[in-house]
Amino acid sequence: MFKAIRKAVLGAALVLTPLSLQAQTVPQVTSLGVTPPASTMWIGNSFFYFNNGITSHINSLARGAGAGGPKFSGTMVTMGGSGFDWHDVESYFRPDGVGKYTFDEKNNIVFNTNAKKYDTAVLMDCSQCPLHPTLAPIFTKYAKSHIDTVRSHDAVPVLFMSWAYADKPEMTAQLAEAYTKAGNDNHAMVIPAGLAFARALKGRAGLSLYIADNRHPTLAGTYLAAATSYAALYRKSPEDNTYTAGLDPDLAKYLRGVAWATVQDYYSGAVTN
Repeated sequence: MFKAIRKAVLGAALVLTPLSLQAQTVPQVTSLGVTPPASTMWIGNSFFYFNNGITSHINSLARGAGAGGPKFSGTMVTMGGSGFDWHDVESYFRPDGVGKYTFDEKNNIVFNTNAKKYDTAVLMDCSQCPLHPTLAPIFTKYAKSHIDTVRSHDAVPVLFMSWAYADKPEMTAQLAEAYTKAGNDNHAMVIPAGLAFARALKGRAGLSLYIADNRHPTLAGTYLAAATSYAALYRKSPEDNTYTAGLDPDLAKYLRGVAWATVQDYYSGAVTN
């Protein structure tokens, strides 16, 4: 099946080794081009909400950066197994909709009084949708549609490059290519989380980034995805961050280093094999 997916999506002109850790296409958009985001909507699926959610870890990384760290507020709009076409992104920006209120440390309701609740929206398709012969055209269609919708609400769209399955490492380069091309086609930045997964696994034998289903992230996997997102969105190194998510400090430091190196290489167009 995956041979067919590779042929259908990438075409004969693209030649990649199974363990390639980069897209062949170079990303054209390498920054948000605006003030670092203070409020971000994360639109996706279970890859985002595992392990108490990627937003909770990015928030903790922002705090772990110390007094000079960025301010972060993130809200997830996720459905298990969902693809791009499951989401009605227009409805997520409706007045008094998503993000209308939250709760403080004493469990008091805090209503959002900001006229603009989100300045950034991060979008991810289902884990194999960008590569599937039937679903790849839907990925292309809705990447543009959702990005246009986000921009119509004066927010900055960002694509999230998901990771390969543990038993299908060839997906890394395929997903990297699909997301990078979609980002370029729609002038949107891409968070290279999938490339960070591959880099981390290559650099440390026996690293556990997946649960038993070979798809969903362990706590270490979510932490790596969060560190990569933090590095990409804020263009700040998380290497010396104090937040470890309860992981072994050496492992957490390794993952933060991988996140930063991946972000730097991806946006510079460096190819790592």
